[in-house]
Amino acid sequence: MKVKILIPIYNDWNSVKRLVDNIDKVINDIDYKFSIIIVNDASTQKKPENCFNFKNLKSVKIINMFENRGHGRCNAAGLKYIYENEDFDFILPMDGDGEDRPEEIIQFIEKIKNKPETPVVGERVKRSESNLFKFCYVVHKILTFVSTGKLIKFGHFSCIPKSIVKIMVNEKATWNCYSASLVKITKERNSIPSTRGKRYFDLSKMSFYNLIIHSLSIISVFKANVHIRSLGFIILYSLIMQNNFSIITSFPIVLIIIFNILILKLSQRENMNEYDKCLENISDIEIVKND
Repeated sequence: MKVKILIPIYNDWNSVKRLVDNIDKVINDIDYKFSIIIVNDASTQKKPENCFNFKNLKSVKIINMFENRGHGRCNAAGLKYIYENEDFDFILPMDGDGEDRPEEIIQFIEKIKNKPETPVVGERVKRSESNLFKFCYVVHKILTFVSTGKLIKFGHFSCIPKSIVKIMVNEKATWNCYSASLVKITKERNSIPSTRGKRYFDLSKMSFYNLIIHSLSIISVFKANVHIRSLGFIILYSLIMQNNFSIITSFPIVLIIIFNILILKLSQRENMNEYDKCLENISDIEIVKND
C-alpha cells in the first residue's frame, strides 16, 4: 500500500525538516510505502540546502507555489495534485510544525488496515495551547454543533483512501475547509485519539482573527443547516417574547441575522472554478528523492 503524506508549509523549514526526520524513523517498522509531498505556500524564507536526511521514505517532493493561498487551500491543492499526478492508495495530511505527532501515524495505519475504504480522522483528546485557546476551541465546537448539528473534533490530520480523495477534489467545500468537506461527503469515519503536540520551533503564525474566520468557514459549509435552525429559533423566540418585544429583547434576533450574513458571505469561499485552476499556481516541483 502506498501512502502519500501531505504537508503544507510556509516559512517553517526547520520544523518540516525535523518532522520529516521523525516520520522517517516512525515508519521504519510499517510495511507500507510512504512518500512525502510538501506544498511550499510561497515561503519568503529560502530552503536550506540538503536539509533532508532519511532512509525509509520512498520519495520526497516539494511543490513550490507562486502565490500564498493559505494553509487550508494549500492542503486542498496538494490533494488535487496527488490525485491527478501520483500513484497512491491513501493520503495522510498533517501540519508541518510538529503539532500533528508522527508517532500517531502508526495508529492511522492500524485503523485503515481493518477498513481500507473508510477514512480515519485524528480526534483531539488533549491540546497543548493556552487556556484561552482551549476555551475558544470549546466555544467553537459548541457553536458548530448548535448551528449545524455537526460535531467536528478534527482538523487536517487524517488518513483518507483514494476513493474519498476522488470525491473531495470534486467537492467545492474542500476549497473552503478540509474537515467540514470530509464530514459533508462521508457518512462513516473511523477515528484515533490524537494529542496535539507542541510546535518544534517558534510560535504559531495564525492570528486570532484568522482563527475566527477558520471557525466560521467550517460552519459555512453547512449553511443550509444554519439558516433552517436560525429560522426555527427566531420563530420560537418570537412566539415566546411576542408580548415583551423591545430593543433589548430583540437583540438575540439581530445577532442571529448578523451571524447568518457572515456565514453566507464565507460560504462564497467555496469556488469550484478556483479549485479546478489551483494547480496553475505551481511554479516548480523539486524532487528531493524519487522512488
